[in-house]
Amino acid sequence: MTAHAVDQAADHTPTIDLSSTQRVPFGRLVSVELRKMWDTRSGWWLLAITGGLLVLALGLTLLVVALNDDVRLSATEFSQIMTIPVSLLVPVLAITSITSEWSQRTGLVSFTLEPHRMRVVWAKFVTVVILALTTIVLAIIVGAIGTLLSAAITGNDPVWNIEAGPFAWTIFNQLAYFTMAFAFGLVFLSTPTSIAVYYVVALLLPFMVYGTLYAFFEWAQDVIPWIDLGFAMAPYMGQSQGGVETSSTTLMQVIVTVLIWVVIPFAVGLRRVSKAELK
Repeated sequence: MTAHAVDQAADHTPTIDLSSTQRVPFGRLVSVELRKMWDTRSGWWLLAITGGLLVLALGLTLLVVALNDDVRLSATEFSQIMTIPVSLLVPVLAITSITSEWSQRTGLVSFTLEPHRMRVVWAKFVTVVILALTTIVLAIIVGAIGTLLSAAITGNDPVWNIEAGPFAWTIFNQLAYFTMAFAFGLVFLSTPTSIAVYYVVALLLPFMVYGTLYAFFEWAQDVIPWIDLGFAMAPYMGQSQGGVETSSTTLMQVIVTVLIWVVIPFAVGLRRVSKAELK
């Protein structure tokens, strides 16, 4: 008997044939990730605090309307105002949806039940998109309530004009920021680091640095829209300082800023997650 035949005879290692085993349906992955996003203590409190901020924002807006006869807000303006409170804390859920797999070591379970790591990541991204669109729907509902209450307080007829252009850009803006938060989570795989970087880029720099420079320096008005997502989209949402008109230049500014803060971090993050070691 040859050595090869002896080796074959001695090798009785049992094997499991998984070639015909069906993958976990993608819809089931999405439903699981949705449940994981809100069915935790941190997720529940984030959503609860966001609800409180939404009520507070509505109350303050109605107070301003009641105290100032010159202020009349349409349904579109109310909805845009209501997107602010839902944009403050909810993106944290987009970050923790991916970073929790590493910080809480749940990835050992997630990527064992679904070994195809990218399918899990894309399911998480779909839940982030659903979350962003849900915040828009919630802002519209609360905005409609605010429009009715404002009309009742002032005695004026409610203004229901929903402008398609600004509304579509509001949706795109919300999706871009939620995707940016998710992308930072992919890149850093650390909850504190991702949250800190996101709020510096999305809130602190625009309000504390860019806003000041934009107001006092002409060169900043030319440069900042090329590096900040909010300033780039402002002309399309009717929020531009100085009444900047939309043009091919403003559209290119949107494309460049989305590339810098959304597309590139997302691509880098996908590569890191595909190579990252689970411990």
